[in-house]
Amino acid sequence: MFNDVVNDVSYAGSAMRGEILGLERRRFWRDEDKLEIVASVGIDGATVTQVAQRHEVTRQQIYAWRHDLKKKGLWSPDAGALFFPLDMPVAAGVLVAQPPLAEAPPPVAVELRLRGGRSLHFESAIDPAALSVLIRSVETA
Repeated sequence: MFNDVVNDVSYAGSAMRGEILGLERRRFWRDEDKLEIVASVGIDGATVTQVAQRHEVTRQQIYAWRHDLKKKGLWSPDAGALFFPLDMPVAAGVLVAQPPLAEAPPPVAVELRLRGGRSLHFESAIDPAALSVLIRSVETA
């Protein structure tokens, strides 16, 4: 009924023409769908912008869904995160490098969350002494 309707409206003595191109397109998303979309940010390096474009939504919509899902207890920033115990001997406040394992696993990306909301991203194969220096320099910055 509203598709391709053209209206001529007279406003204050001048002709104004308005065109309605179609009905408003409004989609309804289930929480499961929202959760899947929000969780796909960061997978294989996908940014919020890329995920939004892929699903034809705005970046702001993804941020709003993230906020709503977090309030409902359905999503956590740590969802899907793997935590590994870190067993590194410390001598006089300095990390001591351990001998390498005979068969080292392939390096994986690691995120280390520090106080003050800072986080470090590095590969698991980083030298423990270098990591210690990096942590100290970031915490003192």
